Amino acid sequence: MTLELGFLSLTLPPSGVFARLTDLSLDELHLHGPCGIGEAVSSPRCPSLQILKVANAQGLGNFAIHSESLLKIKLEKSCGLQQLTIVAPALKELTVFYCFAHDSDPSQPVADIAAPQLVSLHWRDAYHPSSIQFGEMAQLELLGATFFLVDEADGYEHNRDCVRLLRHFEDVSTLTLELAYMPEDIEEDLGEHHYLMEDMTRLPYVTFLTLLITAKGHSFGASSFHVLRTCTSIRKLMLIFSSSLDLEAEPACASGCFCDHPPNWKTEEIVLNRLQEVEISYLKGTEHDFALVKRLFSWATALKTMTISFHRSITESMAKEFCQRILGFSKPDICLKFYVYHHFYKKVLYVPED
Repeated sequence: MTLELGFLSLTLPPSGVFARLTDLSLDELHLHGPCGIGEAVSSPRCPSLQILKVANAQGLGNFAIHSESLLKIKLEKSCGLQQLTIVAPALKELTVFYCFAHDSDPSQPVADIAAPQLVSLHWRDAYHPSSIQFGEMAQLELLGATFFLVDEADGYEHNRDCVRLLRHFEDVSTLTLELAYMPEDIEEDLGEHHYLMEDMTRLPYVTFLTLLITAKGHSFGASSFHVLRTCTSIRKLMLIFSSSLDLEAEPACASGCFCDHPPNWKTEEIVLNRLQEVEISYLKGTEHDFALVKRLFSWATALKTMTISFHRSITESMAKEFCQRILGFSKPDICLKFYVYHHFYKKVLYVPED
């Protein structure tokens, strides 16, 4: 059942059982009244509920769920959450995105998560180990962290939550991490920015790394280099660039821009001797793109396959030129696959005529 309420005030009934409800999605709701949503969706009243999604909610306050049946919980953009309690022994997937982290209330987030069967955790929110308790998660395979700012202006301390979260987990097979540059409006307001990748001193032991890149015309070679040399155990790497349809919206940065420093990533070697598979999505074909791809061929000495999907705006004639450049970097024993988009949405295999 899906309810999009347009932020109408909603008072939940204090009693009643929804015995057959298995999937509930609530969007744009404004809660008030003595009965909280956690109480309403817990096992005594929703004994069969398996999937719960709450987005753009107001008035959550203290959100406590006790459920024997829930398998998936997704909480998104519900600012005002003060305390989160989840007791869900069967839960497999949990996503918390921008519910605690907001400027209007800088108080420390409080959460207690008891989900021993959890496999996937996307915590893209404020985090402090003294007030957020994850409990035993021996089955955890995938960790998704909040975005990490490559540069940061004076007085803007976003990265501390991401760093704390990455330090908490020792070993997960799959890590999803986003690298981004400071939004231009914040950068202008707060003044001088600083390179911050050195703050990321440790990552969990992972075998599959997904890097989401929001470059905004900047080089991402130095930042990617730093991440890769911190987790040389990976067997598979996925690079996903921001997929805006408008290439003109990302002008190239000026000569001498800080983003290309430190420059050692262009010459220093990393031994990624376990990396066998690389997937790159939305490659735009900039000089920054080609510089990193070339280095990947050098670092990944055991590479077997590389799959590249070009940006949606790349034509077949442009793709042919790009393929030739990339083939020049590759070795004969590496399997290369290229994809282009037809009419912006349909992805098809591209094979150069020659």
